[in-house]
Amino acid sequence: MKDEEEILSAEDVKELAPLYENVVLALKQVFDPEIPVNIYDLGLIYELKINKAHEVYIQMTFTAPNCPMADMVMGDVDKSVRDVPGVKDCKIDLVFEPAWTTSLLSDEARVALGMDPELEDA
Repeated sequence: MKDEEEILSAEDVKELAPLYENVVLALKQVFDPEIPVNIYDLGLIYELKINKAHEVYIQMTFTAPNCPMADMVMGDVDKSVRDVPGVKDCKIDLVFEPAWTTSLLSDEARVALGMDPELEDA
């Protein structure tokens, strides 16, 4: 993926929207093996960008820095995204700042984990 920030026009965004949605759907097929919720709804995806060349950039984290399944999950993310029709390349950066918290859970994840979706972390 190109290092410089790419400015997308409204037409570019409209053209890339279906690809973006398909990448999100692919990410929702990847699960943390220890938690019965997909990585997208867990809030592990901090950033998702797609440029005009259909190259995907993902910044993600894990619920804990010492996740023993990190390599497997990142491999699953890479494969799932690369399998999306139209994706030309995928780059994943693993970060631990800011640290993941349960405030990043989607409402769907909160329900799946038996948490009240109306409550935020204190």
